[in-house]
Amino acid sequence: MSSSQVALLGAIAGFTIYLGLPLGRLRSPSPRLRAGLNAVAIGILIFLVWDVLTHAWEPVDDALGKHEWGTVASGSLTLAVGLGAGLMSLVYYDGWIARRAVSASRPAGPGAAATTELAPRVRSRASSLALMIATGIGLHNFAEGLAIGNSAAQGELSLALLLIIGFGLHNATEGFGIVAPLAAEGERPSWAALLLLGLIGGGPTFLGTVVGQHLVNDTVSIAFLGLAAGSILYVVIELLAVARKTGLKILTTWCVLLGLVLGFATDAIVTAAGA
Repeated sequence: MSSSQVALLGAIAGFTIYLGLPLGRLRSPSPRLRAGLNAVAIGILIFLVWDVLTHAWEPVDDALGKHEWGTVASGSLTLAVGLGAGLMSLVYYDGWIARRAVSASRPAGPGAAATTELAPRVRSRASSLALMIATGIGLHNFAEGLAIGNSAAQGELSLALLLIIGFGLHNATEGFGIVAPLAAEGERPSWAALLLLGLIGGGPTFLGTVVGQHLVNDTVSIAFLGLAAGSILYVVIELLAVARKTGLKILTTWCVLLGLVLGFATDAIVTAAGA
């Protein structure tokens, strides 16, 4: 199989994320449906945090068993820095968005109304969350693409094909996780917005596949997985706050459990492939 064919299959795996995105176009979902969608997304993202951190720690864990202290130190530091950067960068980004929203809604004297109309439109809370989720998943999918490309580079084409199938199914559930905040708030995104969110979340699988065929490096993989885990963790914290406001604790808990089960079920195919 040529490099271009492997890259094409990596692109297909990444863009299956679009299978779950149309759920964001639901018209006027009921409060219970909104709460359920939000909770299922929480379950999926909790699974992703665990999955990402597990894969990021594996090289460090292997090095610990072999007493390779240099690798342990560099891998641990890379993971800690990536995790902190992914988490805290979104904290500061969210604060900046909030300050922009306050500034845009506060008139500042004569002619302020006209100025406000000309000011850049501040992104809604639900849209910001969807963008954050897409970014975190995109970082995660870049690392998945590296795994596909590395397998192909090492001549393990059957493993690469199984990874592509598994990651493709997995990405379909991730697409749902991206648009859940929009559905929960009753905000109906345009098709163009869904196209952009899918590109941010799924496109990195293709890029990772291309890079992975030429670069086999645990440190790079750990760095991207750390960034992904930090950003997804922040989004989970935000979605939990949204879930608490609904007051539907029993429904929320069942749907979080459903999201976790979906995450493990789709990941089982990847594990069966030997990833």
